[in-house]
Amino acid sequence: MDLMRDTLVQAAALWGVETEYWDIFGERHVASGALLERILRSLGVDTSSEEALQAAIAARKAADASRLLPRTLVVTESERRVMIRRPPGTETATVEVSIEIEAQAAVTAQVDPGQNCLDLPALAPGYYTIAATAGGVMTHATLILAPDRAWQPPVERAGGIAVSLYGIRSARNWGAGDFTDLEAFLGWAARAGAGFVSLNPLHAIANRAPYNTSPYLPDSVLYRNFIYLDVERLPEFARCAWAQRLRRSAPIEKEIGELRAAPYVEYERVARLKRVFLKLLFRRFLRDGGAAGPEFREYLVQEGEPLRLFATHAAIDEAMHRRDRDVWNWSGWPAEFQDPSSPAVAEFARTHRRSILFHQWVQWRIDQQLGEAQAAALHLGMPIGLYHDLALAVDKLGADVWAYRRFFVDGCRVGAPPDGFSPKGQDWGFPPPNSMAHFEDGYRLIAAAIRKNCRHGGALRIDHVMRFFRLYWIPNDMDATQGTYVTDRYDDLIRVLALESVRNRTVIVGEDLGTVPDIAREMLARFGILSYRLFYFERDREGRFLRPEAYPVEALVSVSTHDLPTLAGFWAARDIAARRDAGILSDDALYQHLLAEREREKQDMVRVLRDCGLLAPDADCSTFNGEIHHAITGFLARTPSRLFVLNQEDIFKDTEQQNLPATTSEYPNWRHKMKYALEELDSGIPAACTAMFRGWLEASGRLSAAGVS
Repeated sequence: MDLMRDTLVQAAALWGVETEYWDIFGERHVASGALLERILRSLGVDTSSEEALQAAIAARKAADASRLLPRTLVVTESERRVMIRRPPGTETATVEVSIEIEAQAAVTAQVDPGQNCLDLPALAPGYYTIAATAGGVMTHATLILAPDRAWQPPVERAGGIAVSLYGIRSARNWGAGDFTDLEAFLGWAARAGAGFVSLNPLHAIANRAPYNTSPYLPDSVLYRNFIYLDVERLPEFARCAWAQRLRRSAPIEKEIGELRAAPYVEYERVARLKRVFLKLLFRRFLRDGGAAGPEFREYLVQEGEPLRLFATHAAIDEAMHRRDRDVWNWSGWPAEFQDPSSPAVAEFARTHRRSILFHQWVQWRIDQQLGEAQAAALHLGMPIGLYHDLALAVDKLGADVWAYRRFFVDGCRVGAPPDGFSPKGQDWGFPPPNSMAHFEDGYRLIAAAIRKNCRHGGALRIDHVMRFFRLYWIPNDMDATQGTYVTDRYDDLIRVLALESVRNRTVIVGEDLGTVPDIAREMLARFGILSYRLFYFERDREGRFLRPEAYPVEALVSVSTHDLPTLAGFWAARDIAARRDAGILSDDALYQHLLAEREREKQDMVRVLRDCGLLAPDADCSTFNGEIHHAITGFLARTPSRLFVLNQEDIFKDTEQQNLPATTSEYPNWRHKMKYALEELDSGIPAACTAMFRGWLEASGRLSAAGVS
């Protein structure tokens, strides 16, 4: 090993860059020197020469050694111990420690000479500032005291229904599902015996098809999409004669009728229409003196700087797009507006207070309507209510990256190494998190994202929970086959997740699909975070589908996800055909191979269903029918896993999945509407499907009190 390579490996170890990894085929991949150099450079490490890299390593070690405490300490209630470092000159000194407690006097303690640990006093789980002084050295740090386990489900077993809110069809919405539709859907789900309703991420997105409609690549994970507001339900609408007249006008009636009848959600048209009305209603709000009202002012104080930054970004974005219709994100703004702390942005905020206040008001109204939906779920008797989803990524040109640039790494993007599904790897295109920046800031942004998405819900799914352990980084000048993994501080992050879970009384489900190191599942189990298991993937080492009793207890089970075929679609190989139609499966031999493989998978499914007594030996399995539908639903309901959820597409035997990976305009991603409208759910075929689902909930002991007549 040459000297530079050896130094790169030393630096990689310090900055968490893995120098090798094993893929799902059992093949070992060793990171090249060029790969390590590019990733380290993206992390701010000077790799211009051997000497520069050696100096960076020495500076990193010296910075860690000069402090009595690391910048952030995260410990659990059962640990309650903080290790004290002893920089030169403090070995024989008494360490004076002070812990600031909000609204109380600081708690003080001492660490005697020769000692290097402090047993924490009786503190409630939470966030604190701790200071240590010894021998002329003073160190301040964030102290996070976490519970030993996340919040646990309030019932032993429960069943739920998943729905993409944008896709709910009704006779009253404006072409996309809204929060009033959600309340109606909750009523139906309660009658079906569900204990919760799972939602797509409700994050703010650009609402522009086809590239900016994914709820999993949002502008911001801190705030939500106004497309879900029920405009006519806002209190200002009842007081605004102008808005009411406009709503009754022939052009608006025609537009809403077309949007309802459209086969797919028309994000841009729905957003444009709602924005017109929201601007009108905001003027009514201001004329009525609402901006000075105590409830709104309290909300602004509660949200503080994050909401101000989000609303400022939205206001500048509107202004820049009005000036130039070809400017769609902050990369096209004048340079002085690309820095949120610049004088230009401050001056814009001063002269556009009303525009910024509008976006703050919109988020306030969203928060209220979503809160009313969760209150309705609990009133119906659902033990969990709404089950939210926190996306892994944010758009590299969205509001969060604009506002919090230092928490994202420039020069790399996140993806996945080659596997059987993606032989060339996956390039997800979003920037990696800057682990050091989060650590030095006391994980405030991460905690805020978790906290805000726990709000108005009883459960939260963490998309790709492996984010807390490691992510696959791809330098910008390399392709997805050339990356490697970069580790994160999972010991800290899982504890922060558990803390926010308990503080918000929210059950956490970690989406742990794919290649998952043993340590990850061990940590999730230790902290009471439910695993995420899918019928399609749960097999033994010989490839046979697991029986229900082999599923883990501490898990949520389902058939599929938004990225995978629905049950009916799987049986008809609709996903394979869709990939061919989209042009991402052009090899006819591969197409035929996948079809043959699908037939084998279906036979394996039928075999386990028959072995479990859920499917008659002579049942016709050539097409997807009621018998197979009933058997697979019962199979999952019978598992010992705590939570069971079925997508509404799988309840109603829809063949179309919400997202076809590796496509944009080639497939109507994130636009599919429900097969049936809300008004149709209690009769005919939907009612029969509902009765089947409810029957299995009751038979498996999962029936919610909401569904007990």
